[in-house]
Amino acid sequence: MGSERTTLIAPLASTARADEVGLRIAEAIQLGLLSDGERLPPEAELAQQFGVSPVTLREALASLRDRGLVETRRGRSGGTFVRRSPEPDESGDLKRLTDIAVTSLRDFADEQMAIAGMCAVLAAERATPDSVRRILKLVDQLASATTRGQKIKADSRFHIQVAIETRSERLTRRQVALQAETVGMLWTSHLPQDDVAHIAQEHHDIATAIAEEDRERARSHAERHVRSDLRRLTSMHLTLVDGAGGGS
Repeated sequence: MGSERTTLIAPLASTARADEVGLRIAEAIQLGLLSDGERLPPEAELAQQFGVSPVTLREALASLRDRGLVETRRGRSGGTFVRRSPEPDESGDLKRLTDIAVTSLRDFADEQMAIAGMCAVLAAERATPDSVRRILKLVDQLASATTRGQKIKADSRFHIQVAIETRSERLTRRQVALQAETVGMLWTSHLPQDDVAHIAQEHHDIATAIAEEDRERARSHAERHVRSDLRRLTSMHLTLVDGAGGGS
């Protein structure tokens, strides 16, 4: 299991509810950290990894089955398997982007600015050469991505990997949650094609500053990237609202 997924299945509080467990697994599926058809660990093992009771885990899995995110197969080769379309439907994300208030987009950006900026600073301090290579590889994956699903996965994994290099579980969890809330709204058919190359370049600038252990430049590039994404999301939101004949 990769470092991103290890973080997502880190122990929760012993009093965690089934919806908290379900949220973590759903985020991993949504961001492409768990692939379609991938088999989850056995229930007893997964419950132990989350630090919850088997009953709580079974409730979480039942909820995910109801949402169509996992399926249970019987027999010797059975278990719980991920169900995720390789090309996620954008209709739900377009509705969210249309309905959301500009002030809410700005609120997301304010939190992302704080999280991404500090993640970049700490990654520049703490990332190993192997870690830097992983981050740079994710830059290349976004630049070469051709489908919406690939772009969502490469974009979110880049930011999560930078957060992982901080060695802070709290920062990583917040970054995962923010990615799950916003990345789908960014990568829609309304994003101008020119912005794809710009986003990849912004990732490259962040990664290069981290590789060179330049804390302040890493922070500056990370914060600039958040501001650029806010501009992109706001522009698409206004276009969608105008097209629907409404007002923001």
